[in-house]
Order: sequence, then structure tokens, then C-alpha cells
Amino acid sequence: MTLSEFDVWYHTRFRRTSSALTSTAFILSDLLAVMLSIGWGFFWVRIYGFIHDYGSINFKSFVTYWPYLPVFILVFQILNLYPGVSLAPSEELRRFSIGSFMAYGGIVMSRYIESTVWDSINTAFLISCFFSTTILLTARGVIHWFLYKTKLGGIPAVIYGSGSTGKLVADCLLGSIRSGYKPVLILDDEENGPNEYRDIPIIHDTSIGQELVKRYKIRMAILAMPELDVPQLKQLLNSSLSAFRYNVLIPNFFTTTNIWMSVRDFEGVLGLVTSHKLKMYWNLAIKRFMDLFIVIVGGIIILPVLLLIALLIKITSAGPVLYKHKRIGMNGNYFYVYKFRSMVKDSEERLLELLEENPMLKNEWETTHKLQNDPRVTVMGKFLRRTSIDEFPQLINILKGEMSLVGPRPIVDDEMDKYGEDFHRIFSIKPGLTGLWQVSGRSDTNYNERVAYDTYYLQSWSGWLDLWVLYKTFGAVVRGRGAY
Repeated sequence: MTLSEFDVWYHTRFRRTSSALTSTAFILSDLLAVMLSIGWGFFWVRIYGFIHDYGSINFKSFVTYWPYLPVFILVFQILNLYPGVSLAPSEELRRFSIGSFMAYGGIVMSRYIESTVWDSINTAFLISCFFSTTILLTARGVIHWFLYKTKLGGIPAVIYGSGSTGKLVADCLLGSIRSGYKPVLILDDEENGPNEYRDIPIIHDTSIGQELVKRYKIRMAILAMPELDVPQLKQLLNSSLSAFRYNVLIPNFFTTTNIWMSVRDFEGVLGLVTSHKLKMYWNLAIKRFMDLFIVIVGGIIILPVLLLIALLIKITSAGPVLYKHKRIGMNGNYFYVYKFRSMVKDSEERLLELLEENPMLKNEWETTHKLQNDPRVTVMGKFLRRTSIDEFPQLINILKGEMSLVGPRPIVDDEMDKYGEDFHRIFSIKPGLTGLWQVSGRSDTNYNERVAYDTYYLQSWSGWLDLWVLYKTFGAVVRGRGAY
């Protein structure tokens, strides 16, 4: 494709080259989310009457506090939440949590200093702060989805390189709801190469960066040509790529496994640093504290529901309520995971018969160690599996210290070979009730992708990442996506 042909193609599809629309959409959604969280706080105070003067508060009166909204937007702007593209979800959660705490804390403090009296309004704001992050993340997720589906979002980006790395980058951007960037052109120097990839034009000339910026105001360029030697890379950076405001360089060890890295300067030598975050004792202590706190508090809240489920299992099918299964956990040690029984009592014997009689089922079992339409599952079991409630008894394993809330899933012996040389690294930590690959694909995810997600988790762990995975787990369970 020539530049003149690209000119026609581009102008029929793209009219914006900045992040203004995305930022505006996020600001509006954040304003709405903050008002909803304030309203929710007022609702709780009014309904449950936490303090004696709750009668002075009217649920509808929260609307009068709209003048506080600019405070939130200002704080979020300081925390670089706008335009908010290509921001790691756990980092987004962290910034929203800190921003909400600062904004609500400032409001409550200013009201208390002014009146020197703690009233129901301050209580409402504290409750609002507790719910604010969840509502903000949900609202922003809706906007991400809306912009992606309507094709209103997406900041144009140019990819340098049409090889496997360049195509992988294009695939990631096209398939991502959250990336915020949309590939509009691929540049390479192959004279007889293809003219497009997945409807993205390809121009065989990497020297036209200056012209692209001048004509179309495109601000982002992604260099995905790891085969370049140092002189070629330097020449390209100093000429064509220098015209763009933002440059991203994809290194030659780039793979589908996301690796969290930071930059270090060794006396002028660039170093990329990665670490196993859960090899650090302080991080392990924080993770264990979070596990215990969430399990104990959450377990008390859901205990009546668990008892009801246990009763229904006992009534609807013969056999015990709980089911124990031998699994491999941290450092290859064996332990028994607890589940609500979702199958008939003689499930192991029935499985052997099914696999001998049906080669297709045998192949499915050898591939995923699950059967999508497993005839051994009871009527109650189908509901438990679809909602993943059958996993809840593993809270016992967490209390015993055998598992964590978030981590790689415990596996059976036959699965060890599928992890290959990655097994000992992945299972150097406690397995989890949920994890990154579950909230990203759950049962639909293959083992290579599991390793990729688990590697990312090990190298980028933080308490915020665990909270984000738990937040996403709730959504995945509600939708029943990939569970069977």
C-alpha cells in the first residue's frame, strides 16, 4: 500500500488521534461512580441507623454534595488515572483506592474541623469510601467495554515490524479491551511483503515517520523489530521514530508471557530487573494476613449460605457433603483439597468406564482433566460447578495454611508433565483458590497460557493484585464463564 492509498483508508476510519474522548468518558464515568458510592453510603446510614442522629439524613440529600466531585477528579488526575490507557488493572485498583481514601478523608476531616462534631454525614462518607473503589472499577470496566465495542475508543498507533513480533503486538492490541491503542499502520522494509495484516495496512518503508506525524498527528509508535542490530536500531530511533511523542520498544526476548520489569541504571548501562516477589518474607507475611482476614470475615458472613448448600447436597443425592481429592501443592507436596461433592458417590469407577467406552471423552480428559458434559455430575452439582460454589470449602485449606486465596491452582500427578520445566518455579508458592488464569479464561485456558499467567503473578505480586483477582473472580463466578 502507498501513503496516498493509506490516506484515504485512514480518513474514512479515524477522526481522532488523541486520548481526549477516552479521558472524557472516564471522567464522566468516575463522576457517576462517585455519586453512586456517596448515595450508597447515605443509604446504609439511613436504613441501618449507625448513629443516633441518622434521622437527620435523607437518602436523596446526597445529591446536594455534588460540589465535592471536582475534588475526586483532581485527585485522580494527580494519580495519572486519565487517560488511563494501558494501565495494569492492579495498578488501577491501587490508584483508585488511594485516591478515594485521600478525597473522602479530606472531605470528612474538613467537615469535622469545621463543626467539631461527628455526625451521620461523616459516617455516610466513610461507608462511601469503603465501597467507592469497587464501584469505580466496575464503572470504568463498563466504559472500557463500551469504547471497544462501539469502536469509539482506541488511540491510533503505528507498529514498526510485520514479522512475528509485530503481528503478535497487533493481535494483542486488537484483542484487548483495556489497551487503549489501536494499530492503524504497520511499517517494514520488505519490498515484496503483504499489503495488510488483519485489515491493518502495511507500507514497506520505515522512513516515513516524520510524514505520518505531520499528516495524521499520530503520537504513538511501537517498535517490534527485534532482529535489528544496534546501528540499525540507533538510526531508526534517531530518524523516523523520533517524530512520535511516545515510543515503545519490544525487546528481542518478548513472548506471550507477560513479565513485570523495572528499569535500572548501572552507570549508564540499561538493566531490566525482574524478581520473584513471593520469595520475600515480608510479602509472604502480608499475603498470609490478607488470607486470614478475608477468609475469617468473609466466612462468617457466608456461613449460613454454606450450611444451606450442605443441607441441599445431602437431600438431593446419596453420599457425604464434602469431597476430598489429593492434589500437589507448594514445593510438590501432596495435600487434600476440600470441595462440596458435585458428583455421584462412585464417580471414580464411573470415570474409568466412561473413558474406556468413549475415545472422545478420553481425549478431552487427557487434555484438560475435565469433561465439559460430565454425566457423573449431580443436578445440584451442576449448579455448584457453574457458580464455582463447590470450591468454597477450600477456605478450610486456606485456614490450615495449605493454600492461599490467590495463586496457581493445585494440580494432580498427571498434570505435572504439562508444566514441564516451569513446574518447580510455579509451585514454589502455595496454590490458590483462584488465580489470574481463572479470571482470564478459567477452564478455557490451556497450559501454556496458565504458565504465562502464573509467571506474571509470581513476578508482579502485590496485595493490590490479589485484591484485583478477587474482584474479577466475583464477576467470573456470577457469569459462570468457563466453569464446568
